[in-house]
Amino acid sequence: MASDSAPPRIEILLVGMNGDLRGKQIPLEAEKKVWDGTVRLPSSTQSLDIWGYDNDEITGLSMSIGDPDGLCIPDKRSLAPMPWAPEGSKQVLSTMHEFDGTPSFMDPRAILAALLKRFEERGLTPVVATELEFYVVQDDWRETGRPRPPAKLTYRDQPNGFQLYDMSAVDALDDYLQTVRTWAKAQGLPADATTAEFGPGQFEINLLHRANALAAADDCIYLKRIAEQAAKKHGLKSTCMAKPYADHAGSGLHVHASIIDRDGNNVLDARGGDPVRLKSVCAGMLKTMRDAQLIFAPFANSYRRFQPGSFAPVDLDWGYGHRGTAVRVPDAQGPAARIEHRVAGADVNPYLLLTAILGGMLLGLDETLDPGPATEPGKEPPAGTKKLTHDFLTAVEEFSASPFIADVFGARYQKLYGDTKRKEAVTYLRTVSDFDYQTYLPRI
Repeated sequence: MASDSAPPRIEILLVGMNGDLRGKQIPLEAEKKVWDGTVRLPSSTQSLDIWGYDNDEITGLSMSIGDPDGLCIPDKRSLAPMPWAPEGSKQVLSTMHEFDGTPSFMDPRAILAALLKRFEERGLTPVVATELEFYVVQDDWRETGRPRPPAKLTYRDQPNGFQLYDMSAVDALDDYLQTVRTWAKAQGLPADATTAEFGPGQFEINLLHRANALAAADDCIYLKRIAEQAAKKHGLKSTCMAKPYADHAGSGLHVHASIIDRDGNNVLDARGGDPVRLKSVCAGMLKTMRDAQLIFAPFANSYRRFQPGSFAPVDLDWGYGHRGTAVRVPDAQGPAARIEHRVAGADVNPYLLLTAILGGMLLGLDETLDPGPATEPGKEPPAGTKKLTHDFLTAVEEFSASPFIADVFGARYQKLYGDTKRKEAVTYLRTVSDFDYQTYLPRI
């Protein structure tokens, strides 16, 4: 933690491809340059892969063109205090722009903003809420090379058991969770319920609906940072890895979404009749889900969540109130009519996630699509239901070949993201793991 005597600062932040925050710390006395829009960073900052490489040989966006600067244009609405930093410190999210004033094709906030304009042109506004799951682990993970649950949730270094909705687990880490809630309130985040989830040290924090999907994504990225900074304060670490433990539940990021028209009416409300429009929106999401799975599951570890019998969906199906489906309909009637997207892991970039989800919903609004029969609780999905892939490289290839992705994300970003993730997938496949040595070296 920063010393109380350290001077306050403002941090201007950019969201990277992998949902990482990059930017600059600027003394408060020089804050004017933030609002003047003169803060610069190399445009290639937003092409960096998970290791921080610019991959110029793949993208041609760095030194091969002189590694040009872009302008970090702040979004004043996102200005918020940083309670973990010296008093008076604050942070603001920005969008990378070219010098001609156009948003960078690589900026995730700009990509989402462009899609929201399509809704605006139709007189529609998406209303979005997120539910973030994450783990809290001991802070010795660098020394041990693997995570382990907080000591307060173990006995002789073994987890106390499943902790779903267990208030004793919440109470055990109440000091940490209180810090998260206090800091979320200080930043104006609409944080609601906090619950213990299945895994040891796994929690979920719900963020309330926003009639501004960009603000909802900002809330989510800020909540991830708060969870991380609060963990440091309490000698812990938070992680949004999709599957940090092989034998415990993965972490997801569920999205609830509805759509209102100019008069404030929920267009998914069937008003007591057949929810044709709502089902068409579900169908649009399902039709584009395989194409967009690389967004929902952006890393090799992400694919460890998709296991039969888990709460992570493996089928491209939908249902009413069914938490095992990829798309769940909690309410089909009334002002609360909405869908819940349950595929993405907690490791997802929230801006790209909402772009993919809302792009699928828009398809279902523009066309009348049939999602097929709903999956009923206690029953298998309808015959012929397609499945999500369990393979990282397959997801890369389907993303890269998709006309839907090219339309919603832009062909240049489709190629950048796909080529960068292909390198990551191939590196993963080429890496010989401890499993290989333990299983095959003694026997083959």
